[in-house]
Amino acid sequence: MELDYSQIGKRIAQRRKELGLKQTEVCERAGINDKYLSCIERATSIPSLEVVMRLALALDTTPDTFLTGSIRFEDDQWRDVAEMLRNMNPVKLSLAKSFLSWLADQPLNS
Repeated sequence: MELDYSQIGKRIAQRRKELGLKQTEVCERAGINDKYLSCIERATSIPSLEVVMRLALALDTTPDTFLTGSIRFEDDQWRDVAEMLRNMNPVKLSLAKSFLSWLADQPLNS
């Protein structure tokens, strides 16, 4: 699956506007630079997984909303994961990303 960063940026901007928030307000909530959010919304910057998670949390939605255009709520587990990722240092975040990539490639045994 190839990600369409233009659509991701549009979805982030749309959600922000639905909530009546300014870019600066979202950036404060997500702990990112307001110029960076502007670049993400215009698809001139590609957000990291951590930033997508932070934005989802700041905009009270799931990362699926931005990445695929659909919302999947599953007992708010994504929020728990986002909170854990938010507080990690770069080394731990890199390890978590590696683990999630590995986990995503594993077959699901029913």
